[in-house]
Amino acid sequence: MKIICIGRNYVAHAAELKNAVPKNPLIFMKPPTALLLKDKPMYIPEFTNDLHYEAEIVLKIAKNGRHVQPEFAREYYTQIAFGIDFTARDLQSQLKEKGHPWEIAKGFDFSAGLSEFINMSDLENSEHIQFHLDLNGETVQNGNTKDLIFDFDTLIVYISKFFKLQQGDIIYTGTPAGVGPVKIGDTLEGYIENKKLLSCDIK
Repeated sequence: MKIICIGRNYVAHAAELKNAVPKNPLIFMKPPTALLLKDKPMYIPEFTNDLHYEAEIVLKIAKNGRHVQPEFAREYYTQIAFGIDFTARDLQSQLKEKGHPWEIAKGFDFSAGLSEFINMSDLENSEHIQFHLDLNGETVQNGNTKDLIFDFDTLIVYISKFFKLQQGDIIYTGTPAGVGPVKIGDTLEGYIENKKLLSCDIK
């Protein structure tokens, strides 16, 4: 099972971090040990003093495929989840300054918060999926997949050029504006179409 993540996939988020908007999907990976499931708490790692949340819609790959053509891309996902891409922002900034890979700032243990998956057929609008993240009861991120730079189908086509997609793989599709730090005692709650799917206490 692969955890494939997309960076800078909303214009406003790229702007808030002073990053250029990419011309192609920006891909990085997390190992399976990054998964944080079943509303378990996130314990802030000792190697960061600036742990950030990044709320995302996550796709589950429904079948195997390589070099997927655009007209078939929609067949490769039927379920989504709410995810949080936890990021050691201070460590990531240091790595970026040196031109080094981000993995230790993005792929550390339990850095991929994930809710249970829901069927896209149950959504009111599977083309424009509304989602939001609350921090201690206040909304800090509010996104809609209609604002994605690279939509789900485009991601499937692009990723499958380089990696064989396998049933059960998951794709974190990018975060909207509003990312920020967490501290011990905080609670994060993730919603898709106003249905709470994820809760995570910070310890």
